[in-house]
Amino acid sequence: MTRAGPLVDSHGRILRDLRVSVTDRCNFRCLYCLPETEAAQNFYRGHWAHLPNPAPIVQQWVPRSELLSFEEIERVVRLATSLGIRKIRLTGGEPLLRHEVESLVARLAGIPGIEDLAMTTNGFLFPPKARALRDAGLRRVSFSLDSLDPVNFKKITGRDGLATVLESIRLAQELGFHPVKVNAVVIREINDHELESLAEFARVRALSLRFIEFMPLDSARAWQKDMVLSGREILRRLQARFPLRPIAADHASATAKRWAFADGPGEIGIIAPVSEPFCGHCNRIRLTADGKVRTCLFSVTEHDLRPLLRNGNSDADLGEWLRGVVWQKEARHHIGEPDFVAPPRSMSCIGG
Repeated sequence: MTRAGPLVDSHGRILRDLRVSVTDRCNFRCLYCLPETEAAQNFYRGHWAHLPNPAPIVQQWVPRSELLSFEEIERVVRLATSLGIRKIRLTGGEPLLRHEVESLVARLAGIPGIEDLAMTTNGFLFPPKARALRDAGLRRVSFSLDSLDPVNFKKITGRDGLATVLESIRLAQELGFHPVKVNAVVIREINDHELESLAEFARVRALSLRFIEFMPLDSARAWQKDMVLSGREILRRLQARFPLRPIAADHASATAKRWAFADGPGEIGIIAPVSEPFCGHCNRIRLTADGKVRTCLFSVTEHDLRPLLRNGNSDADLGEWLRGVVWQKEARHHIGEPDFVAPPRSMSCIGG
């Protein structure tokens, strides 16, 4: 029999948030994740005479047969909610590349106990899917938007897609997704000069914008700490430009420190896992597209759930296994420390 009570790790943290990657594939090649473009290679070569891996990085995608089916994902989410998980976020790769992902949304939206069902997307495929996702039960959506300049957008993402992403954000607001969030990864010498324009975009459009510190999750293993614009520096610049009013955190496990614009709608938040880690209150676990459970974004160990799902184990068996995995959740990450080891898979494979 599965033990009663929520999922708790050995540090006393109660887990409430499950991130579910539905695919490791992506139609963008962002230089902080899959830096396969010539522009990305040139940027990194500008920092080092010899790249850690100077050849083009070719991502090896997970075979489709190894991806969890929608039925398997639904089973895991049902089990997780029975153990106290309340927030589900669908991620990728790019989740809208998964065929008929709206049917998965409908499956999950009907599970009792889920208080928040959201998706993170780059927005490129969102317009034709938007209404179906809304009708299926998706209520919140976050878009990746690292630049408002078409040339810089293409340099960062490898795609000429800014206009489409902007249309996706507009459409999401029109259809009643709330709040509509925008995530911007800030990299020194790449898009840090756009901080103020991105914040102004959020103010005018009544968006929740999250500035995120550059993390060591790129497949090139080329991340360096001096490329990180710290949360404090981001805030200092924004406070010099905008009148900002602090917003109290909804809960201790919130990852973003938030500020409202005193003279307009919208808000900004800063997620600073490198310079100001929030590990002590982390309440998340992640399920990769191929069925691995990760207890930390920067875990070097993955726990393989897929064979247990496919070998006839009961929900009680899976629940006990999941409790054992959660108990092993790391106390913290070690970014910037001498003994830090980057995860073996990039952000696209891990899930955001």
